[in-house]
Amino acid sequence: MKRILVTGGAGFIGSFLCERLLDEGHEVICLDNYFTGRKRNIVHLLDRPYFELVRHDVTMPYFAEVDEIYNLACPASPIHYQYNPIKTVKTSVMGAINMLGLAKRVRAKVLQASTSEVYGDPKVHPQKEDYWGHVNPIGQRACYDEGKRAAETLFVNYHRQNGVRIKIARIFNTYGPRMMVNDGRVISNFIVQALRHEPITLYGDGSQTRSFQYISDLVEGLVRLMNTEDNFTGPVNIGNPGEYTIRELAEKVLEMIPGSTSEIVYRPLPEDDPMQRQPDISLAKEKLQWEPRVPLEEGLRHTIDYFRQTLEP
Repeated sequence: MKRILVTGGAGFIGSFLCERLLDEGHEVICLDNYFTGRKRNIVHLLDRPYFELVRHDVTMPYFAEVDEIYNLACPASPIHYQYNPIKTVKTSVMGAINMLGLAKRVRAKVLQASTSEVYGDPKVHPQKEDYWGHVNPIGQRACYDEGKRAAETLFVNYHRQNGVRIKIARIFNTYGPRMMVNDGRVISNFIVQALRHEPITLYGDGSQTRSFQYISDLVEGLVRLMNTEDNFTGPVNIGNPGEYTIRELAEKVLEMIPGSTSEIVYRPLPEDDPMQRQPDISLAKEKLQWEPRVPLEEGLRHTIDYFRQTLEP
C-alpha cells in the first residue's frame, strides 16, 4: 500500500484517478478547492476507509507524509481558465512549486499533469515530445499554456538540481462521464446542445482537427507513467492519435442522439485556437507499453448516457 496525494482529486480526471488508486489498494488523499472540482464526483468514495478528502488550494503549501503525488490541480477548459487568468497562472506555477517542495521534503515521486497546450498552435504535425511549440505568450490562452510550460520547467529543474523524482504527462483532449455541463469543451458542448435541441456551435469553419481520448485510457496512462523507472521522467504524450475535424465530431454526436432537432451553426474562431492537434504516442508505446483502447463511438455512448441522466429534470 502506498500513500498517494492527488491534487485536483475532485475534478473530472482526478476523481477517476482516485477511484483507480483506491481499487489498487492504496491510501489516497484527495486535495481540491472546488473551483472546478465537485464533491458529487467523489461522494461515492467517502465511505472507503483509505480515502481522505481535504479542502485546500495548491497555491498554499500543504504538508503530508506521502509516497507519490499526482499534481492535477488546475482549471483545464478555456471558459474556466480564462475566468481568472492570474489565478490560473498561480495555480500552475505556485502549485508546482508547493508540490515539488513537498516531494523534495518527503522524498516522494511526483507527476505533473501537463497538457498538449504546451504545443500551442503547432507547426509540426503530429506533435512529438521534442517539439518546442508555437505559443502566444500574451494571448487569451497564455495563462494556461504558459503556466503549464513554466510548471514543466520547474519540474525539470527540481529534478536536475535537487534529484526530485518527477514524471511529466502531456495530456491531450480527454472526455467522459463527470465532465461539467458548462465545461465549455467541444465534446461536452456538442452533447449538451444536442440533448437540449439547441444549435450546435462550431467555431471557424469546423475544419480544425482534434484527437479525443476516453477517461479510462488516460487514467491507465498516468498510472503506468508513475510506475516507470526513476530514470524516465518524460515528458510523454498521453492521447488518442485518432484525428477528427470538429465538424465530423458534431455530425457524429447528432447521429448518436436520434431525435435531436439541433442544427449546426458557425461562429468566429477564438483567438489562438489551434488548427491541428494530434499526439505522436510512439514514446508512450515504447516506455509505458500503453495505447488507447476505447474507440470514439464507444466513449461517446457512455458520455451521452451520463449527460442524458445529468440533464434529466
